Amino acid sequence: MEVLRYTAFTHDPEGGNPAGVVLDAGGLSEAEMLAVAAEVGYSETAFLTERDDERRAFRVRYFAPEAEVAFCGHATIATAVAMAERIGVGRLLFETNAGEVAVDTEVVDDTLLATLTSVPTRSRPAKEEELDETLAALGWSREDLDPAFPPHVAFGGVEHLVLAAASRERLADLDYDFDALRSVMTGHGWTTVDLFWRENDQRFHSRNPFPVGGVVEDPATGAAAAAFGGYLRVLGTGSAEFTVIQGVDMGRPSTLKVSIASPDGRTRVSGGAVALNTSR
Repeated sequence: MEVLRYTAFTHDPEGGNPAGVVLDAGGLSEAEMLAVAAEVGYSETAFLTERDDERRAFRVRYFAPEAEVAFCGHATIATAVAMAERIGVGRLLFETNAGEVAVDTEVVDDTLLATLTSVPTRSRPAKEEELDETLAALGWSREDLDPAFPPHVAFGGVEHLVLAAASRERLADLDYDFDALRSVMTGHGWTTVDLFWRENDQRFHSRNPFPVGGVVEDPATGAAAAAFGGYLRVLGTGSAEFTVIQGVDMGRPSTLKVSIASPDGRTRVSGGAVALNTSR
């Protein structure tokens, strides 16, 4: 078995979010996939458990070091780029635990790019107790939030609590209680907390704590970007196309291009990926 390693939403090996990719995982059990993900140590590893290269259709499962995740955006981009390098560019169909996700791959200016189209999104206002529990674990107060963007729980394959920071400085100063936040998120079934700050309607900065996966923070979260697109659609604010900048505060800058793709709120999330020079 070979574990490929790519970093997604970047073209620089020093940036983006690293993901493991196993292109032939049909013989692996859930326990074995979880063990591989834990050994790789990235926020997620993608496993192709069924392949139909002729139809370009694949069954994909995603594992964090401590749990299976229904959908993972950056590992989807990494897997799509890996497959496009091997079978050529075009549309790929990924059957995930969250539903079918189409991924279009193409070469633009000599650069291989992948664009996923999420499952239908949804977003609802966060409950007061959900907000209070999360702010306590983050060490934030309500005064740290931007009142222009109400807290929501948004879905784009998995659920995320979405919170708007009132300033870039507040977003940069992230030092949360890992165990407390993991307990809150596990209780509500959230995959990450999507913290963001609006620079303008076309450019947002984001950070995503991911303690439920055993990871302090993601440097790029495609699933959260998809959910965030659905959140903005429900609010009726911002632009239909925008960029999410993530990972800067971790030293792994990432760029996620996002657009609202259809009336049902499917979101398109685009980025590149580059192979890292390690394998198993």
